Amino acid sequence: MRAVPWRYDLPASLVVFLVALPLCVGVAVASGVPAELGLVTGIVGGLVVGLTPGSSLQVSGPAAGLTVLVYDAVQRFGAGALGLLVLGTGLLQLAMGALRLGRWFRAMSASVVHGMLAGIGLTLLFGQLYALADRRAPASGPEKIAGLPALLGDALTGAATPSAVTLGIGTLLVLVCWPYLPGRIARSVPAPLAAVGLAAAVTAAADLPVARVRVAGLLDVVELPDRAALGALAGTAGLGTVVAFTLIASAETLFSAAAVDRMHHGPRTDYDRELTAQGLGNTVCGLLGALPMTAVIVRSAANVQAGARTKASRTLHGLWLLLFTALMPGALGLVPLTALAAVLVHAGAKLVPLRRIAALCRGREHRGEAVVLAVTAVAIIGTDLFEGVLIGIGLAVVKSAWQTSHLQIGVEELVRPSGEAWQRVRLSGNATFLRLPRLLDTLERLPADRPVELDWSGLRHLDHACTLALASWAAQHRARSTAPLAVEPPLPTVA
Repeated sequence: MRAVPWRYDLPASLVVFLVALPLCVGVAVASGVPAELGLVTGIVGGLVVGLTPGSSLQVSGPAAGLTVLVYDAVQRFGAGALGLLVLGTGLLQLAMGALRLGRWFRAMSASVVHGMLAGIGLTLLFGQLYALADRRAPASGPEKIAGLPALLGDALTGAATPSAVTLGIGTLLVLVCWPYLPGRIARSVPAPLAAVGLAAAVTAAADLPVARVRVAGLLDVVELPDRAALGALAGTAGLGTVVAFTLIASAETLFSAAAVDRMHHGPRTDYDRELTAQGLGNTVCGLLGALPMTAVIVRSAANVQAGARTKASRTLHGLWLLLFTALMPGALGLVPLTALAAVLVHAGAKLVPLRRIAALCRGREHRGEAVVLAVTAVAIIGTDLFEGVLIGIGLAVVKSAWQTSHLQIGVEELVRPSGEAWQRVRLSGNATFLRLPRLLDTLERLPADRPVELDWSGLRHLDHACTLALASWAAQHRARSTAPLAVEPPLPTVA
């Protein structure tokens, strides 16, 4: 068994714990369930999924991408039915992993991955700026952006909680400046741990009037699946919710895996095993009545950026969540929410791949990739992670189809030894319906009083639409022209 590099994984696990804590609580509250259920999912993500094979550095827990679906399910079926829904999701993911369906998610454009990171990072940044001032963030991405001028005005005029704003900005400054401090302590103590520790100390010493983390006992919220809800879930609505949970949770997990694999040089993700691991985790969460889980890019990126080397860091983060929430909830009560918001603002900003964007914009041949990246990021901010990534993938497919359908059309003016003028049209490349307007425009401009030879032997691909169009054009040309038309090789017969 490979030795665990504790000097890297132990500090990284504390960083992930600090990032995961507010996300677990926030996702649970937004989903309409007690905050402790989000922590249960985070603990299972660390202690169960963290120990299973699949991805080494990816971190699992409750995800914002499922909050709307979870909230709707709780309102429709009741909180007691949530466990059954999540249990069904886990079992379906286990079946998908056994069928080796996870590998299909490896087909991911690099621009879509970077766009996903940028979109998630900006969404997280915009949302946590409100928490930095002890304010509740609007629900949608566009509303968060639209409300930023008013939030800035409140912060400058003192309408927002001044102590929260000052403490949050101070925490953010510590996060930015800590790596540049000289000495061994700055290198060995993670910046988020130092920043949150200092913020908690200042809050306790000055007794600042800021919101703090509140967590009650975990055992009080753990609830086995409610058998009474079986009837409600037997219909198409319940099954549809399970399928929606499964598809979104699986897609977010494996999209995240593609992004995380590009952030480090360690072992690559086994997509089928990762899907199986997520199924196991959701099965356990379902049995405990907790929220559904996915692999979460924010926690995973924080894990990589903190220097984690093995899966020990993600497993330990689940242990810290369990110890602090089950045994020392009072210790968490010392942590101000504005300090955790500053950690998330910093993490969100680091997710935006500024160097990648600048490199794509500088090269003219890569500007199409820059468009895919930008559209993916904007779509995620405007909708959600799942829909935004699907939009990005669709645009990448369209761009690739357009670029690979290059068609070269050459028209030569020739003269026979007898002095007769004639034209040769050479086609090479790929003739698809995307290039049909240009192809037909060229052919229809040919004069009707000269012999024409159409040579399409250089085509690597001729799709059905272009075959029909060429056959139709040839028939019309012969009908209206007295000059001969030769097509080499002969066009295939089409229905």
